This record gives sequence, structure tokens and C-alpha cells, in this order.
Amino acid sequence: MENFIVSARKYRPSTFKSVVGQSHITTTLKNAVKTGKLAQAFLFCGPRGVGKTTCARILAKTINCEHPTSDTEPCNECQSCKSFNDNTSMNIFELDAASNNSVDGIRTLVEQVRIPPQGGRFKVYIIDEVHMLSSQAFNAFLKTLEEPPEYAKFILATTEKHKIIPTILSRCQIFDFKRINSDDIVRHLEYVATQEHVAFEPEALHIIAQKAEGGLRDALSLFDQLVSFTQANLTYKGCLDNLNMLDCDYYFRFVDFFRSGDVANALLLYQEIIDRGFDGQHFITGLTEHLRNLLVSLDPSTERLLDVGETYRQRYLQQARDCGMASILKYLDVASDFEYRFRDANNKRLFVEIALTKMAALAKNLQPQQTVG
Repeated sequence: MENFIVSARKYRPSTFKSVVGQSHITTTLKNAVKTGKLAQAFLFCGPRGVGKTTCARILAKTINCEHPTSDTEPCNECQSCKSFNDNTSMNIFELDAASNNSVDGIRTLVEQVRIPPQGGRFKVYIIDEVHMLSSQAFNAFLKTLEEPPEYAKFILATTEKHKIIPTILSRCQIFDFKRINSDDIVRHLEYVATQEHVAFEPEALHIIAQKAEGGLRDALSLFDQLVSFTQANLTYKGCLDNLNMLDCDYYFRFVDFFRSGDVANALLLYQEIIDRGFDGQHFITGLTEHLRNLLVSLDPSTERLLDVGETYRQRYLQQARDCGMASILKYLDVASDFEYRFRDANNKRLFVEIALTKMAALAKNLQPQQTVG
């Protein structure tokens, strides 16, 4: 059987240009390399799977490249680049602080730093999940981090910057990575799907991007999972079924029932959702998100905040116009209040049904005088 390489590894960026959604970081790093104004230590912070370690590897590769391109990218042809690509470089070290968090581990690293690079300009130490170091390990690392040899560079990466002691923070240039927006994730998934000869519906890729919540690595992991599930044919319905997500068509139907004051059909539709195995918390949270999407659809200036595919974008715009600001705000007021209090409800099914009844009753101005908790 042929060895399978997960997409997150197979399509891992190897140049600054190919990094997805972090142009504010890559531009700054390229300028620093180009001008030779490199700090002795960098701290890359941000959510998981957004490119911190990838950028650290690209930076380490670029500053040791013997013939960087005019665009300050690694050439991939010199001995340094080839050894890096083959994972045989003697000048670039990657450590996982989660499994090397003791004082002894840091002391060993400090001893290694004293040895000059064997070919190449810099020795680069990439320390992932650096917040996992113990207090004693941090303290043992301070002096070396502040005054390392000219040939040594440190790139620290973390998902939890608040756990790093201030004396470490003050010795680093800090780069904050952001969550990757859905459009960028979708474009990258389209590229990967094309390379892998996977058929897909655009809305299916948007579902993956939404589920990944800004993490490209998570999106690629979901992509691999769904390719196996759907036999390389990513459909909207197939992705919904596998990811246990509720089709937003349900929410459009609920809002239509609210507008017409149709309590009976709203309750019957909720029963259908229960029969499909979704719980009340999942549903009420999704309904609140749908109403939020309607709200931002009302104004062209906020329409860009709508994180959906083009097909559903038009449906949101139309339903938002049909409802109007006043109705959407009333629905949101009820839905958000019930979402907040859902956990404390004893009869959760009845609790959601009351919320649906109240929203449908708004069409007839039949607002109950007291709230049921």
C-alpha cells in the first residue's frame, strides 16, 4: 500500500509567498531578511494551525540560503536549502517544549548554542509550544536568549502567550498570527482538491472552512477525512452529514415561519431536527448565528462579514430584506436570551419550543408577559 501523506504536510508552504492568510507577518519577515536587521529572538503567537511553525521553518531556511531570490525567498538549489528539504540540516533545530520542558533540556540546548554552525551563516533553534517550559527552564534560558552568539537565532512559537513570563517576552520580537478567514481557506482547499483530482461543490468547501474556525491545518484534516468519506466527491450534503452540522436551510425555513406567525410548523420542524439527533443547544446556537447573518446582510458595508458561499449569500440578502431591521432585532433578542439561559433549563426541549413560539408570536404581537425559565 502506498504511504499516504496528509494534506497538511503534503501542501505545507515552503516559501513566504505560499503562506496562507498571514501577509502582515511574511512581509515583515522578508523585509528583515532583506535589510539584514534580524532580531536575535522571535516569538510567534496565535491559534493552532495558522502557520506559526511553518513561518519559523521558512525563516530559518531563508536566512541560511546561499542564493536567495530577488523576492527574498529560499532558492531550494543551494546545499543549505537541499539539506533543509531533506531534513538533514545541521544548523536548524526543532524542539518541542512540551516534551523537553525541564531545566536539563534547556541546559543541553545552551551548551549546543556555544558551538558555531558547521557551514551556513546561522544556527536556528525553533522551540514549539514554548509556554510549556517550566519556570526554572525559562530562567535558565534567559541569559542565552538576551545575549546569544551572533550566529544563533531563536524562534519561539506558542498558542498561549499569556503563560510566558514577561522577562522572556521583553527579549523577543513578537508576531501575532491571526485566524485565517474563510475565503482564504476555501481558495487553498480548491487548490488542494484540484491537485488531488477531488470533485467538489463550492458550498462543501465553505462548510469545511466554517467548521475549521480559522485554522488551516484543521481545515486540511477535515478535507482528508471527508475525501475518504465521500470517495473523493465532496458534496454539500455529504459534508453536513459527516461533520454533524445542521443544514442552514432549516434556519431559513424557521425565519419564514416566524414572519408568518406559524407556530405549529415551527414546532413540527424542530421535532424533525430532534429526530435527526441534534440537541437543543446546537440548534439554538445555530439559529442565533443565522439571525446574526441576517443582521449584517442588511447593510452593504457589513455584508462582507457574511461568512458563507455565494449561493447562500443571496438567500441571506433576500431574507434580510423581507424581515427588516426591527423584526430581526426582536428575533435576536429572544434567541440570544434563551441561548444564554439554556444550560439552566430543566426541560430543555420545552425551553426551546417556548423560544420558537415567542418568536413566531411576534408576528401577531402576542408577546407573553413573563419569561419561562
